[in-house]
Amino acid sequence: MSQATDIDAGSTVAIIGGGQAGAEAATLLRQNGHKGRIILFGEEKHLPYMRPPLSKAYLAGEIGADALIYKAPVAYEKAGVELRLGERVAGIDREARRLRLESGESVAYDKLVIAAGGRARELSVPGAKLRNIFYLRTIADVELLQPQLQPGRRLVIVGGGYVGLEFAAVAIKRGLRVTVLEGAPRVLARVTAPEVSAFYERFHRAAGVEIRTGVAVSGFTPGPDGENVGAVQCGDGLSVAADFVLVGIGLVPNTELAEEAGLVIDGGILVDDVSRTSDPDIFAIGDCAVHARHGFLQRKMRLESVPNALEQARTVAAVIAGKPAPAATAPWFWSDQYDLKLQMAGISEGYDELAIRGSTEGSSFIAFYLKDGRVIAADAINRPAEFMASKRLIADRAKVSAKDLADDSVPLKSLIAAAAAAA
Repeated sequence: MSQATDIDAGSTVAIIGGGQAGAEAATLLRQNGHKGRIILFGEEKHLPYMRPPLSKAYLAGEIGADALIYKAPVAYEKAGVELRLGERVAGIDREARRLRLESGESVAYDKLVIAAGGRARELSVPGAKLRNIFYLRTIADVELLQPQLQPGRRLVIVGGGYVGLEFAAVAIKRGLRVTVLEGAPRVLARVTAPEVSAFYERFHRAAGVEIRTGVAVSGFTPGPDGENVGAVQCGDGLSVAADFVLVGIGLVPNTELAEEAGLVIDGGILVDDVSRTSDPDIFAIGDCAVHARHGFLQRKMRLESVPNALEQARTVAAVIAGKPAPAATAPWFWSDQYDLKLQMAGISEGYDELAIRGSTEGSSFIAFYLKDGRVIAADAINRPAEFMASKRLIADRAKVSAKDLADDSVPLKSLIAAAAAAA
């Protein structure tokens, strides 16, 4: 695909979204040589901040809000980025190339980057509007949740994904009584092998968390005051008492602005290999964007991943400035629970062979996923050095035997070298 040429010095790049992706795109535009105006609109009044620590260190009170800030104010000042925080974009006029703000103001753009992210998926069941039912996506969400974390209180978490399990780990350490309800047959079912799911279930149960899988939530009932949630009702007749509830059942991409503007939507804002939408002057990055064909994975994919969002931001900043787009890389993710650091690379979907290096009975191992003899993904628990090597194996689409991958006595570096020599 041909690259966009640099737009003239007096032109304006507008960015909708005050998260890490938007912030990265804004500052890198200037570093890549864009000389025109750069405006970043963010609905929250906070400086762009990192979301992953919200359900970990920030929730636990180990860090303050200042530690979440992605880039200091001076970074935007040096880059000449106009921060319009606490301002919501209400509409996009593609023909006039103007943004309509909720305040009524109209702002012109020459190129537009939509980095609108997503929002927590809500449960639509009876009683879902009762008080003390929470979601976790923003600083404001965590500030509402923190006072609830009192020893002895009954917490029910709906959803056994990353957010739910990270929240459970913090809450059980605080002395709460924690129950996790997961609709799938196992936790982390969409992203890990059964062996890894079983490891996490055992670890959480050993810490005191009650985990129930294969459970569908059918509604919520109020407590004695009639306003706050008192119990979670399940389809099998199970009723779980609760003083408060966290719902963590996934994310809904924020595509409404793009859809109203007539851009192509297909499970997200559809973009090409350089994150350009169906309008050549508009790009989309982060959780709201879906690649028609991901540059590394070579298939349609929407990735909820900070590294992916930052990679897309780097690509867009380069392309708008007329520079070559950086090569796409294998996606990666992470999750911190207790003293377990889970680092994941690649996408394991469709694997036909699993190799586990180390023992899932301990607290340090790595699971390799293979398809047709090639490494396509890896889940590393407390093995940071081997995680880096696994990323190389995935990037090289290395052909390695499962037996060698599972053998702790065989250095991964030697497998990388052997695979490269055989390629």
